[in-house]
Amino acid sequence: MALTPSNVNDVKPWLQYYPEWTTHSLEYGEQTLGELYKDNLSRNVSRIATRFFGRTQTFGELDREVRRAAAGLKAFGVRPGDRVAIMLPNCPQHMAAFFAVQLIGGVVVEHNPLYTAHELRPQFLDHGARIAIAWDKAADTLEKLRKDTPLETVVSVNMTKAMPRAQQLALRIPLPKVMEARAALTATSKNTSLHTVPWESLTSSAIGGLGGDLATPEEITPDSPAVILYTSGTTGAPKGAALSHRNLIANPLQGQAWVQELQEGNQRMLATLPFFHAYGLTFSLTLTMLIGSELVLLPAPKMDLIMKAIRVTPPTFVPGVPTVFERIVKTAKKKHVDLSDVKIGFSGASSLPANVIEEWERATGGHLVEGYGLTETSPIIVGNPESAERRPGYIGIPFPDTQIRIVNPDNPDEDMPFGEAGEILAKGPQVFSGYFNNPEATEKVFHDGWFRTGDMGIMEEDGFIKLVSRIKELIITGGFNVYPAEVEEVIRTHKDVADVAVVGRPRPDGSEDVVACIVLNDGAALDPEGLKEFARENLTRYKVPRTFYHFDELSKDPMGKIRRREVRDALLAKLAESRRGLEADA
Repeated sequence: MALTPSNVNDVKPWLQYYPEWTTHSLEYGEQTLGELYKDNLSRNVSRIATRFFGRTQTFGELDREVRRAAAGLKAFGVRPGDRVAIMLPNCPQHMAAFFAVQLIGGVVVEHNPLYTAHELRPQFLDHGARIAIAWDKAADTLEKLRKDTPLETVVSVNMTKAMPRAQQLALRIPLPKVMEARAALTATSKNTSLHTVPWESLTSSAIGGLGGDLATPEEITPDSPAVILYTSGTTGAPKGAALSHRNLIANPLQGQAWVQELQEGNQRMLATLPFFHAYGLTFSLTLTMLIGSELVLLPAPKMDLIMKAIRVTPPTFVPGVPTVFERIVKTAKKKHVDLSDVKIGFSGASSLPANVIEEWERATGGHLVEGYGLTETSPIIVGNPESAERRPGYIGIPFPDTQIRIVNPDNPDEDMPFGEAGEILAKGPQVFSGYFNNPEATEKVFHDGWFRTGDMGIMEEDGFIKLVSRIKELIITGGFNVYPAEVEEVIRTHKDVADVAVVGRPRPDGSEDVVACIVLNDGAALDPEGLKEFARENLTRYKVPRTFYHFDELSKDPMGKIRRREVRDALLAKLAESRRGLEADA
């Protein structure tokens, strides 16, 4: 059979690059996440499940909390299919809450705990969760949603109660640095303390009992939704990607097949990625239950926390984003921290520069594997093989049982020739079936059963894929997704701003800085710091533009819509001209 773009998924030329430990096609079974959880418990009840600031918890100890939380949620009226919002940093309570919801057949809706009420409101209106399990520092934010969303009950979590007792006591010392550290981890609000349910109350026997007799509801199947993750901002209808139990079990199984070390067991994983992102959810939270690994939990990907974890309890597996790997290597070198116990790093979110791979593997003696995907694909669909066959500059080859097409974005029925750019389309057991409560958006992202990624790429004749650009004007900054329209909506309400375009300014590491190009109202002066402060009131910090550039006008199409790509090109040209001017002066 002659190889063509039209039959490439039948021929699968990329299989020649699969390492010997990667099965070409996998068995996925018919488990739900609740059943996966129980299966792991039966095998690993006495093994360490979590480590949080040095305090360990076995899978059996975790299960005690999971079952009590599940019973408590059931007593609060959570039924199969009901949504429960979780708004927590990575901590033991987050794991317990997640699997508690799964055991009773609920649907977890993950939210960034740093989001403002402005960002959260349309999402809560969309998913309709009546109960939220949230970081105590976020309680005030959620209180603002009670009046105009279905939210009724907030379960407040003090993360410090999962820390070692000695550290809990130390945090009470009234010294400025200690008080600052405590404030970063927990907060008690006078406004909401009377209106929240402490996590310890939810997990006490008084509300729902011990939960020893809980059984996964029969109506929950592998194709039932398990998690909703939002992929858009506040502009227009929010899009909640509904990931099924099948999706969320398939992708860690594919990852395990891809990475030899994950087949060997006895792994200690470092959770640098937040669970409220698909990547962290799959390659930390659910992967833990698949392989029975120990998970070192970090409430934030701060270098001091990462270095301490590596020094005290060296991990063997580190999922992360390029910037994290780069910073780990630099900081470890500076602080003389040994990385040799790390056997594998798994990178996603943005393209992985070759120099980062080289530096990481030189420092660890292990491998750094690259993956590509989206929230809607749970998230990985393509990866570079963990072997000499990997190809720097490419995102890799299709995962097992995953089909990829490169098509004309204006005519998805037309396959592009090998080596020519087109939109990346995907099929596979990890690909979602649609957005929650949004058939119109679902219809737009599927073509004849193929998921349209919105990203442009090329496929070589042997199956290796290179990411070229993003059709979606998404900005990737530090591993976080920023949607320009959401930021623009806020900036545009400032009294001095006549018009705005938010774009990504490239960084040397392959990610981008969020910046705003603005047209000022007559008589107004450019005040970047004032504009930043204004943005911080309604946006999470990573969405706030790094700086603001003044434009006399912004490029628009005949309908008056801003052409962000052209604005970005104009900005880059302006910055290049400025650099040339400085060099000439020097």
